[in-house]
Amino acid sequence: MTFKSILDEIENNLNKILSELSISEINFSVEPAKPGFGDVSSNISFLLAKQLKKSPKEIAEMLSTKYENCTNTLVLKSEAHPSGYLNFFANWDKLSQLILSESYLETCGDVDIGNDSTIVVEHTSVNPNKALHIGHIRNIIIGDTVSRILEKAKFKVNVLNYIDDSGLQVADIIVGFKHFGYDQEPPNGKKFDHYCGDDVYVKTTEKYETDSSLEEIRKNVLKELEDGDSETAKFADKITRRVLAGQLETCWNLGVTYDCLNFESQIIRSGLWNNIFEKLQAMKLVEFENEGKNAGCWVIRGDGKEEDKVIVRSNGTATYIAKDIPYAAWKLGLLEDPFNYEKYCEQPNSRILWQTTLDKTTPVSKNFTGEKVVTVIDSRQARLQKIITTLMGKFKSVPDAYNHLGYESVTLSSETAKTLGLETDGKQAQMSGRKGLYVNADSVYDLLKEKTRVETKKRHPEMDDSEIEKIAHSVSVGTLRYEMIKQDLDKIITFDLTKSLSLEGDTAPYIQYTHARASRILEKSGRTPTIDVDFTLLKEKSELELIKTVGLFNLQVRDATNNLSPKVIARYCHDLAVAFNSFYEKSKVLDLGNVELENSRICLVNSFKIVLEKALDLLGIKAPERM
Repeated sequence: MTFKSILDEIENNLNKILSELSISEINFSVEPAKPGFGDVSSNISFLLAKQLKKSPKEIAEMLSTKYENCTNTLVLKSEAHPSGYLNFFANWDKLSQLILSESYLETCGDVDIGNDSTIVVEHTSVNPNKALHIGHIRNIIIGDTVSRILEKAKFKVNVLNYIDDSGLQVADIIVGFKHFGYDQEPPNGKKFDHYCGDDVYVKTTEKYETDSSLEEIRKNVLKELEDGDSETAKFADKITRRVLAGQLETCWNLGVTYDCLNFESQIIRSGLWNNIFEKLQAMKLVEFENEGKNAGCWVIRGDGKEEDKVIVRSNGTATYIAKDIPYAAWKLGLLEDPFNYEKYCEQPNSRILWQTTLDKTTPVSKNFTGEKVVTVIDSRQARLQKIITTLMGKFKSVPDAYNHLGYESVTLSSETAKTLGLETDGKQAQMSGRKGLYVNADSVYDLLKEKTRVETKKRHPEMDDSEIEKIAHSVSVGTLRYEMIKQDLDKIITFDLTKSLSLEGDTAPYIQYTHARASRILEKSGRTPTIDVDFTLLKEKSELELIKTVGLFNLQVRDATNNLSPKVIARYCHDLAVAFNSFYEKSKVLDLGNVELENSRICLVNSFKIVLEKALDLLGIKAPERM
């Protein structure tokens, strides 16, 4: 039982009143109230105004009078607001007991939206030719956080990472190694993924600008990559897997794990495209163009505002989208699975990571498809994803079976760019892997960690190095993750190292520090918190506001799930921290001379601590006991 209990009670009673008035099909809302509108507020009066031919204020007054005759457990009184809203005031003696007791349960915050149905979340999908940069991190953290939220909402989540090991960017590093003689071992112990991106890829693409003859070499390499038996393809597989290993090491360090790696090269050779192309033709979803600039091509017709999209060129080769369509259909289980599976490794959290294989010698069957799919790809791919979403809707006959979760890019503040070695003339830094204008995620993590380590040592000189190391890791990972998801997905992020580490404002360290503060209170109390307390003693405004915020956890999980919005949980964690700090400033917990009141407040502090820890876990952020 949480704050939702009072919302359900009010909604049921209002429906009974409507039934008595012979009124039906009114889709009113009952929501936690804004300040000045009681504890719960409803818009029901506005929706009835036209039908009853009265003002919302008059209707609210009538409903408030009728509500007095309803059976109420959690509502103390109802009241008509002059604006027309119908407001309700909670019986906090009872509601506090429900909320705080619920918070101590393992299932706190759970909502059953998924009902154990399967859903695929595909994210990361970075070309295996370079290290992950700070722009990629937004994709990875969004995907991982959405996966965690969906699991909390009782979905069975299959997390996939699509490895584009046959595209142009891979061809570029193979040209570098094969034709420009780059050593396969990086210099001075440099990570292999950093070496490929910083040196081989950037310097090779620079050469294209001065030597046009290299374009033919590039095309030939790309063609050889698609032939799985060629020496070039085998060499590329060895190189890209070394890069992938470095990328995964970065992801694991940030607390991100997967269920399966899917390789584009295998999708191309699997025959999936032929199967889906036949379906597209049979369903008349593609057309052959006989004239014009696309003569001889197979196209998907535009909707009038957009041009037709070529999926098979006149020379018979498939375009980029032709690789994505069969993969999308496979994720939804619409095609027979052509893959076998083999164990890639055991990840740091003991989760087994599998990989697709076309090798039939040791058949292992797995199912990583889903009834629904969420694909996390940046907004620049919106048109392509719209086409795929529309096609999958027609195949599956379920409009929302395939979902593109888009997001905007990440830039670096001018000061942060300068700190990390990029000169931007005082402007924000835009990422460009091709031009070498990017900052790898490992470097940002290392710098955040070092800053945190120094500050922690300064605050706690008595701490041993291993504990400082643990705190520095938790704070630096928390900082990176929080900065990537605290804003709306359609907003560009400007990442700033100094601001993101502040112990004040909307930052991960502020929230983590609040958790550490609560831990310290409980430690100093020397008592084991319990729910066997007198909840009626919790009457102060700051106490009730904290209890209310604690009780909103499952409503926030529901909202985040329905809207695929990690920001909802990030905002909730911040609201929780703000509510606790307000309580802490106004309500002393220990040494009150009143053991019963102390126990009640200790119960509240522990309730906050438990819920914040669970909410932060949905964001993939650790809640340190000390900072």
